Amino acid sequence: MQAYSGWFRAAVLISAMAATVVAQSAPPTKPKRARTTPSISQQDVKDLRDLVSAQQQQLEAQRQQMDAIKSQLQQVLEATQQANASAQKVQSSAEQAQNTATQAQQSATEAERLADQASANAVEAKTALSIVNGKNQDENKKISELRDVLSRFRFNGDIRIREESFFQDCAACLDRNRARVRVRFGVDGKLSEDFVGGLVLATGSLGDPTSTNTTLSNFFNRHTIGLDRGYVTYNPTAHKWLALTGGKFAYTWNRTPEGFSEKFSWDLKTPLIKNVSFTLLQTLFNEVTAGTDSYVLGGQVAGRVQIGPLTSTPSFMLMKWNNPDSILQASAFATQATTTTGNLPIPGEGPGCAKGAGLPSTPPCAFSPNGMTNSTFTDAGGKPHFWSQFFYADVILNNQIKTGMSRLPLNLVLEYENNLSAKDHPLDAAGAVLTNLGKQSHTYLADISLGQVKNKNDIQIGYAWLREEQDAALASFAESDQRAPTNILQNRFYALWKLRQNTQASYTFWYGRSLNSDLQHAVLAAGTTPGEVEPHLRRMQFDLIYTF
Repeated sequence: MQAYSGWFRAAVLISAMAATVVAQSAPPTKPKRARTTPSISQQDVKDLRDLVSAQQQQLEAQRQQMDAIKSQLQQVLEATQQANASAQKVQSSAEQAQNTATQAQQSATEAERLADQASANAVEAKTALSIVNGKNQDENKKISELRDVLSRFRFNGDIRIREESFFQDCAACLDRNRARVRVRFGVDGKLSEDFVGGLVLATGSLGDPTSTNTTLSNFFNRHTIGLDRGYVTYNPTAHKWLALTGGKFAYTWNRTPEGFSEKFSWDLKTPLIKNVSFTLLQTLFNEVTAGTDSYVLGGQVAGRVQIGPLTSTPSFMLMKWNNPDSILQASAFATQATTTTGNLPIPGEGPGCAKGAGLPSTPPCAFSPNGMTNSTFTDAGGKPHFWSQFFYADVILNNQIKTGMSRLPLNLVLEYENNLSAKDHPLDAAGAVLTNLGKQSHTYLADISLGQVKNKNDIQIGYAWLREEQDAALASFAESDQRAPTNILQNRFYALWKLRQNTQASYTFWYGRSLNSDLQHAVLAAGTTPGEVEPHLRRMQFDLIYTF
């Protein structure tokens, strides 16, 4: 409405302006009666120009609006065309979808059938799986129980390879070299809360209780493995101070048996004494159906003392051997000697009968794998007997001193033993009494070393000195590597090196001789006469030991 009023005003002004122009340009006429005409002012012209300019702006805005509407209509047209095209495609797809739907319906029917079958199979599988799971649970339970049992046990053992040489300065003596091996395998652990047990198998001659070495000889034959240990110990959790052991066991006392042992041990918190223990033992070394059994009764008291850098373990033991004469009258089975049955020889394993003046060379004979060096005599009935009985009183002082270097402690072992049942005046080689000699009943030992062999590259070097008289101990169960079981003066030098945590190398040099060559059963080099000092036997051992 505003636009039309503007146009109306513009038309009136234009008409007035035109009339004015015409009047001015017309030729003069006769005077007529005067008539008044409207006059156009400059203000009117300005208003007209402003009105025209406003109208032009409005027209431009309307034009722009028309262009926008035109553009929108074009977009709507294009969208309509696209929609029509899509509708045509949808129509075509709908027909295809109808066909597909029909096929899908058929497939759905088949799938439903297969699903029903799968559901039935799933039920069967679930049932079977439940059975399998039950069996697996049973198996897992059994495995867990077996694991719990096995975890209470520990397997251990070692293999030692040895090369050793013997040298002795005498005209008839020959150098000797041999290779030996020792293999041991064991298991020990808790049988229950209060019981522990152990089993050890080892190589070695069945006729030698003092060594598990076996010599690599005898034309590559196989080597014997026997029961070295098998024992059960009762150590109640409520009374840790008590340990009762039965079977074939490792020593529960400090002296280097089969039978029984009872140990009572208490740890103390005093500044000086850290532990006190008492050990009782009862061992059988010969049981017979008709006659007197042979057995050992003994006991030991020990302690552990701490004084600054010194840790000392003193002990005192008494051990009584009852009826030891059975050792001199052992059967062929015990001595592993060769027997003859039906004129056929039956060889045994081991050294056989111990040799010596007055001792029988065929069973029954003396059992002493390393030689019989104790004094013996033969009664009127021809049976051999020991000249002395055996009742040990043994004192050991085991010391370790810290040197300030944790890997180099100083170790010192001192021992004194006296056979309280030794008899005065031993016998000579001919069986005559030596009235100029007293009891041959004492043992003296000193062993000093520096270092230890606990960790990799640990080393230990040491020296041991032993003086053991003829009847100080039973020869049948003495150390197997020394010059003789008893009646010896022995020196031993040794060095050990821990190559790996489970591998150790060692060197041992034995330098010893018989103590008194006048005595009966003295072990002497060939050509040595009674009363003469025997030349020293030099024995070197090179060992490589692997443990697991």
